[in-house]
Parts: sequence; C-alpha cells; structure tokens
Amino acid sequence: MLAAIEAAKGGANVVLLEKNNRLGVKLLITGKGRCNITNYEIDNRKLAEAYGDNGKFLLSGLSRFSVFDVIDLFEKQGVKIKVERGNRVFPCSDKSMDVLQVLEKKLRQSGTGVKVVKNAEVNKFVVKGDSIEKVILNNGHEQQFDEYIVCAGGKSYPTTGSDGSMYELLKKLGHTIVPPRPALVPVICKERFIGDLEGLSLKHVEISAWQNDKKQTSRFGEAIFTGDGMSGPIIIDMSKEVCELLSNGQVKLGIDFKPALSEREVDVRILRDFQELKNKMFKNSLDKLLPKKLIPIVIKLSEIDPDKKINSITKEERKGLIKIIKNFELTVTRLAGFDKAIVTSGGVDLKEVDPKTMRSKIIKNLLFAGEVLDIDGPTGGYNLQVAWTTGYVAGSMLDE
Repeated sequence: MLAAIEAAKGGANVVLLEKNNRLGVKLLITGKGRCNITNYEIDNRKLAEAYGDNGKFLLSGLSRFSVFDVIDLFEKQGVKIKVERGNRVFPCSDKSMDVLQVLEKKLRQSGTGVKVVKNAEVNKFVVKGDSIEKVILNNGHEQQFDEYIVCAGGKSYPTTGSDGSMYELLKKLGHTIVPPRPALVPVICKERFIGDLEGLSLKHVEISAWQNDKKQTSRFGEAIFTGDGMSGPIIIDMSKEVCELLSNGQVKLGIDFKPALSEREVDVRILRDFQELKNKMFKNSLDKLLPKKLIPIVIKLSEIDPDKKINSITKEERKGLIKIIKNFELTVTRLAGFDKAIVTSGGVDLKEVDPKTMRSKIIKNLLFAGEVLDIDGPTGGYNLQVAWTTGYVAGSMLDE
C-alpha cells in the first residue's frame, strides 16, 4: 500500500493487485490486533544491527524513510502514537484498523488515485528479454505495466494470502530464493508433561537455549506454556537462533523461575518457607514459591516423596529442588510451522537487489518490498519497519 501511495504521488498510474478480497489482512493481526507499527530506535545503524548481517541492506532506505517518518506519516493523519516497553510503537487507540484506514485514505488521495483490484492473484510473469512484459492473473486476465513491485510477503500466516507461492514465480525469473523458514514462532518440546502446563503464563523469568552443555543464548521477560511447547515474547524472540541451533543437533531450554536470586538465595528462601511449614507434607510447601500449576511437575521431577514431612527433607534433596527451579529443562524437538510464525526468514537474495532503489539486478523493471526479501528482525515493530522503508523506497523510484 505504501509503495502504491508513493508511486502515485509522482503521477504514475498505479494498479494495486490484491490477492485477498480486502486490503491489509495481515496488517490487522499484527501486534495482536494493536499494530506494533515500528520500534523507537532513533539511531539507524543500531536499528539495522537488530536484523543481523542483512541489516546493512536497510541503511540506505532508512536514510530516506526512517522510524520518525513512519510515526510522522500516521500522526499527520490524526493517529496518535505511544511508545511502550521495549521501544514498541503503537497507535494510542490500540487498534490496527486505525493504521489501515490511514493507508486506504491515502490510496484514494494519492495523485489521481490508485486503482485497487481485489481477488487478483498473479499466476505468471511473461518476460521479454530482461523485462517483464505482462502478468497473467488467476482468472486468466492479463495486465501490462511499465514497472512491477512485488510486495507478496513470505510464508507466515498463509491464510492471510502470503503462502509463499510468489517464490516459485520469482525463481522462474532467475532470482535466487534463500530457503524460507518460520521465524518468530513458538517451539515444540518433547516432554509429555507440557500439556499439563498449557496456558500457564510466566513473568520475570529467564530462558536460555543450551547445546552441547553450553549456553548459546538467553532472554528475560515473559513466556507461556502451550499444549505442546512454549510461546510468548521470550520464546518468539529467540526462535530464529533456536532454529539455527537445531540444524546442528539437540537443543534444550532452561527456565530460571527465580533469575533475581542466586542458588544460595533460593535455598535461604526455601528454608524459610520450610521452617514455617515444618510439620506439613512436601506437596503442600511450594505455594509461595511457584505457580500452582507448576508445583506437581516440579515435585515429580525432584523425585522427593510428595507425602514426606518437610522437616525430613535432606540437604541433597533440597539442592536437587533448587536445580529444577533455577534450570527447568525442556527438550526442543522442532519449531511450529508457518501457520504460527509471525514472519518468514529467507526470501529473495539481497545480493540480487539494489538497496538504494529496491530494484532487481536481474529483471530491469522489477522491484521488491517487504517480507518477500531475505531480511527479518526480532519482535517489537522491526518487521513492519522493513515493510514501510522498502515500500517507500520502491514506490518513490517510480516517480523519478
């Protein structure tokens, strides 16, 4: 939408081919329906670093359409903006529809307007020499243009229309597609007891990913148990690294339920609770320390008799209990699929795209924007910023 708006501003006659029966289907579900429009990182270089090695590709675009430009775009249209924890930027209304309505309004206003054709899926590019001559739609209709911008998304949330089908068409044009993988996605774990913890939310915990007895990465914050694994901000954020680790062997997650306390401090806490409850059974002693849903699992893993009197628990048994509280182990079997992924990792190889123009280096009248490109970032508005920046740059190239 932003690419179309910018192209039309310069006087181009623009047609937006929309696969769905309405615009912005994926935009409406971002940020759990609140639309995390960007991340308030004002230093473009630091912002680019958040995307890893491929972040350098964005620097030229960010110099033309930055975080400030995104915020300005919506505030000028009456959408008040707020910044939340983690520099996440949202509309004050917490309604993604407000963001979509701004874009739809601008589509109607830009230059002579943008013609939006809905239920229009591109099935084929017809190429002549090193240029696209026309596209053939799913209904057999042909559309002929001077320039083409592909903003087809990746493979995440395929029900929104971005099912990865565009990758095959781009391969036929000669483009290299870095194999797509789900990113920002829940993890699936091996342990059978996971199902008993479904729905349990964790706050202020630290979760680490381990491989070959070495801590590879960790995050602090919130997470949630699902029916077959874990999700939530921490897990989603580290899922790409977990995916890369899985390609090299087994990965274990370690949850520290009390990251603010050392093992010794946890022991002092347990001893204090035990002193108050010394005549009670072990199974009734952990209510102040752990969420109720977690207690039966911890008791089972500790191998301490649930009916054992607290004053009979040994120092060694207590040490085992502390180890579980500070490093609750789960074995990752795989990541959830594209249907649960927030974004796609992989896509059009950036070496084949000019970062200053978003123009293909292979097909001279083809440009790209958004998730179809091989660039993705963490949660917190980073991925929508890619869409805004690349969309703006690609669209503005058509009025020059």
